[in-house]
Amino acid sequence: MNSPKPLIRPEECALLLIDQQAGLAFGVGSIDRQVLLNNAIALAKTAVVFKLPVIVSTSASKVYSGPLMPAIQAALPGIQSIERRNMNIWEDEAVRSAVLKTQRRRLLISGLLTEACVSFPVLSVLAEGYEVLVVGDDCGGVTTASHELALRWGCGKRPRRA
Repeated sequence: MNSPKPLIRPEECALLLIDQQAGLAFGVGSIDRQVLLNNAIALAKTAVVFKLPVIVSTSASKVYSGPLMPAIQAALPGIQSIERRNMNIWEDEAVRSAVLKTQRRRLLISGLLTEACVSFPVLSVLAEGYEVLVVGDDCGGVTTASHELALRWGCGKRPRRA
C-alpha cells in the first residue's frame, strides 16, 4: 500500500492502546499470549522514547477484564487508562476527547480483541479522515482467521461481495 506519508514521524502520531487486559487476553487465540504481551510492552516503551501521546482504554476492569496489564502499565509511567463505556471507543466521549486533544491525525492503534474493539474504532476514525496504522502484532483475535480478516478490513482491503 502506498502511503502519502511513507515514514512514521513521532510529531505526527498518537498511540491508542485498546483494552490490553488479562481477562481479554485469555480469549486470544491468534498469537501466543506471552508474545502479545512482549509486543505490547515494546510498543509502549517505544511510544515513551519517542514522546508520543498515548491514550489507553480499559473495559469492564472491575468485573471481568481486569486492569491494564501491570507490565504494560509499568512501561507507561504516569499514564492512566480511561474506562470506556462503549464497544466502539470512538463513541466514548472521554477517549474521543483525549485523542482530539493530541491534535494528531495519524493514529497507531493496537488492542484486544481485533474483531471488535480494534476494528470498530479504526473504521470510525478512517471515516473521519484520520490516517490509521494498526499494529497487527500487538493485536489479538479470538482465532487467527478472524484476526487476519479484521486486519484486512481495517487496513482498507475490504472483502467484496460476489
